[in-house]
Amino acid sequence: MHQTTGLPPEAATGTGHPAGTAPFRIRVAGPLDAELIDTMVREIARHEDSLDDLVAEPEDWRRLLARDDVTVLIATDGVQALGYASTTRRLNLWLARDVLALDDLYVREAARSRGVGRELMTAVARLAAPEQLTIVWGARLDNTDAHRFYRRLGARLHTKTVAAWTPDAYAWASA
Repeated sequence: MHQTTGLPPEAATGTGHPAGTAPFRIRVAGPLDAELIDTMVREIARHEDSLDDLVAEPEDWRRLLARDDVTVLIATDGVQALGYASTTRRLNLWLARDVLALDDLYVREAARSRGVGRELMTAVARLAAPEQLTIVWGARLDNTDAHRFYRRLGARLHTKTVAAWTPDAYAWASA
């Protein structure tokens, strides 16, 4: 049983199939899905020209997928993975409570325009709903397709720069 979602890893969190498309289901990933998740994360990193920033390896995914504060949802058509949504539960001090942070929403190119992304987001909403958690995420400024998609879901988009301060970059401060 996954403590954050209350679902066993093999449980379907939703199914979907818009008219004229093959059905698919959404399930919670477990440590045995580490290789698959690693493959899809590398696909999105390559697509975003960010492979150099990717550090996680399959063994890291095995460990991360066992954590209670990490939930990865996989969309599958029964034969192959169509995409995934990765989330972490974290404290938001301004809200004085936890939020569900969407790290990635990724649909493989061959599975796009089939409702997979919407179904993955619906499954993320179902994770957050029991505790009425706010779902937060970022999207690249140049990803206008994603912006349109998120607006259609009813999300509010705010412009914000995300900064990262790596240990190498702040080493001078701890010297």
